Amino acid sequence: MKKIILCSMLLLCYAFAKAQSKTTYDINITVVSEENNEPLLGANASIQNLQKGTMMDVNGKGTINNLEAGTYELTISFIGYEKQTVTAVIPDQLDYTFQLHEAKGELEEIVIQSTRSSRSFKRTPTRVEFIGGEELIEKTAMNSTNIAMVLRESTGIQMQQTSQSSANQSIRIQGLDGRYTQLLKDGFPLYGGFAGGLSIMQVPPLDISQFEIIKGSSSTLYGGGAIAGLRQICSLKRQMMRQS
Repeated sequence: MKKIILCSMLLLCYAFAKAQSKTTYDINITVVSEENNEPLLGANASIQNLQKGTMMDVNGKGTINNLEAGTYELTISFIGYEKQTVTAVIPDQLDYTFQLHEAKGELEEIVIQSTRSSRSFKRTPTRVEFIGGEELIEKTAMNSTNIAMVLRESTGIQMQQTSQSSANQSIRIQGLDGRYTQLLKDGFPLYGGFAGGLSIMQVPPLDISQFEIIKGSSSTLYGGGAIAGLRQICSLKRQMMRQS
């Protein structure tokens, strides 16, 4: 009998000591809109001096864990709403509910307008980059057997060598593979309509008067080979025909 009483007393002492040893608490926070009482997903709750905080979930609820007993400044903020700061006394109160008021005049109104037009894609203006004149003459003078170096310095275009023997170079626009870049000469597609690159023997450099480059999808007008972009080579013969 004495053993049973002794064990009971020990268990009571252990439970009491365990209860007294709890020094941290968790506070539960709920944030809703004052206008419609809807939960505010993404609202922030923070205690600045402890550098602790939490973000509200889809139900507008969050928890700040492991807080010692004491008094703290609890701040609630959300974009487009007025900030609130309260004094949290722990462990006297562990559950807090905030109703944030929508801020007036802090965010400007955005007006989006749209129009409809019967203009076709063929008639829609397209940004075209131009390489010609002195720049083209300078590059061909430096290396008259390789026109790839003309395109290498253009922003958004990368020349990638694909053959060691034939010096083929794949033309990549905006990071896409060379097969998605269309190559035209005087308005006509080269090599079956899917030009993967350039080589020494494909296009005579001295026959080129200018390059016209379109970056971005032009597949609406030129097919699947122009998903990344389009490059057109204008020959001297074509330029003479335009001038005449």
